[in-house]
Amino acid sequence: MYRAGQLYTQDQGVEVFDHDWASLAEGVVIPHGLYDISNNIGYIQIGTSHDTSEFACESIRYWWNTYGRERYSLAGSILLLCDGGGSNSSHYYIFKQDLQALVNELGIEIRMAHYPPYTSKYNPIEHRLFPHVSRMCEGVIFESVQMVKELMEKTTTRNGLKVFTTILDKTYQKGRKVAEGFKANMKIVFDELLPQWNYTAKPELQVI
Repeated sequence: MYRAGQLYTQDQGVEVFDHDWASLAEGVVIPHGLYDISNNIGYIQIGTSHDTSEFACESIRYWWNTYGRERYSLAGSILLLCDGGGSNSSHYYIFKQDLQALVNELGIEIRMAHYPPYTSKYNPIEHRLFPHVSRMCEGVIFESVQMVKELMEKTTTRNGLKVFTTILDKTYQKGRKVAEGFKANMKIVFDELLPQWNYTAKPELQVI
């Protein structure tokens, strides 16, 4: 796959196409990142199928179960600053449905604060994590998902950024529909201020 930038090698230059051709690829790499502002740590989950709301929630689940639960054992809630679009779009009820299922499973509320359209550049992850990850990948010809993982986790900065990566090698189904009755009965709590972008998913009591 073509990557902008230059890279020193011991061999002769490698010729590549100037665009990506899915028909010639062996797979796809879909990064979903979480950035811990207070500890300057990035967590990147690499998907290999489709960028869906299920994948977005699976990334949050993996982070919490692997890192967050231990690091923030006393936390009563999680605050996520997210872009307004993408697989975790503020407009997608399928994301809200998956998010509700996630908090029910984890037993901790998740507060979502989406950046309005054209303002995602102010999201800390956009200038504290991903530019440095992109820099590590400049000029590199991706040959495998494992190679991408190893490159990303080598990312660092003078301020001590650390990056942990993992591969979520699972097929996520596209085109899933919201369950009947979810919109009418959902337990998502919307903020009074800018509710279209700010809301909280609280764990529902399980009836035994």
